[in-house]
Parts: sequence; structure tokens; C-alpha cells
Amino acid sequence: MSAKQVTSQSSLSENDGFQAFAWWLLGIGALTFALLMSARMGIFQETLYKQFGKHSKEALFYNHALPLPGFIFLASDIYDHAVLFNKSELYQVPVVGVEVPIMWFYLLMNVVTQYVCIRGVFILTTECASLTVTLFVTLRKFVSLIFSILYFQNPFTLWHWLGTLFVFIGTLMYTEVWTNLGATKSQPQKEDKKN
Repeated sequence: MSAKQVTSQSSLSENDGFQAFAWWLLGIGALTFALLMSARMGIFQETLYKQFGKHSKEALFYNHALPLPGFIFLASDIYDHAVLFNKSELYQVPVVGVEVPIMWFYLLMNVVTQYVCIRGVFILTTECASLTVTLFVTLRKFVSLIFSILYFQNPFTLWHWLGTLFVFIGTLMYTEVWTNLGATKSQPQKEDKKN
């Protein structure tokens, strides 16, 4: 939503506007498909854990090792980016005191934080239902989005507020806060009747 609106440019023809809208719809469709497949994978993992035991490290390994051969198709892009990373400005790593190109440092920090995050998610899949894991991951993505908007100083539009509202309503519906609030209000009345 924070991307510049391509259709608002006067130089675009009607066909270009439709093409931009079609790409936008394709992106929304891909994100929706990814979310549904992620939820389906959670259910599949839950079934596997019930049948074969809770082995989060094994699941983490296979989920990341099996796709590795696919990177062969991206080898030229990976090489080009490695060359660009080598050309970035040098950065002295605080604790170690070694100078490395800053893009390699960013990549290393990204890999470390992603590992911690995904490891936590895989451990969570062994302890909670798949719906809880999906909710947790969605909330984590939401917090990342908010952090990104604040850090990069992007505008927080009406659509962002609407998405925020949906996230919180969905979370409250899942945790059954409304039901629990109704139950706590009625409990003191029951205790008064007993006395």
C-alpha cells in the first residue's frame, strides 16, 4: 500500500493502468495462496507430529534442505548480487573488529534473525495447534510491517488501519476474548446466588 500509485501518473495509458492493476491482483492472489498453503502445511505438520513424534529440528532441516537444488536456476542472479555485495562500503563488525562489506553483514544478520524466528516457529508447531501457529506467524508479520512503516517513514494509510483492524478482530475472535469477558461478568452473580 505504501508503494507509489502507478495509475495516478498522467503519462500512463488506460492499458498501462489495467496492466498495473492486473499485477496488483496477481500479487494479492499470490500472497493469499501463500497464506493458505502455509496454513495447510501447518495442518500437515500437526498430522505428521501426531503420527511420528515431535521432531522440530528434523522438520526444519528438510523444509530448508529439499529446496536447495532449486537455487541452481538462480545461480547467475546470486553471483551478480555477490559481486554487488563485495562492492558495498566496508563496515567494522563491533565485537569481532573485522571489516566486511556492509551488505554481507546485513545478509548475515538477516540469516541469523530468520533462523531464530523460524526455529521458534518449528518448535511452536510441536507444542500448539496449527491454527495457533498461523495466528502467531500472522501477528509477527503484522508487527514487522508496522516496524517497517515506522523505520522507513512510509505513510500509514486508511488501508493500513483497515488491515490493522482486521488483524486485531481476528486475533480477538480466535482467543475468544468476547466469550471470556461474558463469562467473567456472569461469575460474580453466580457466586452471590450461592451465598
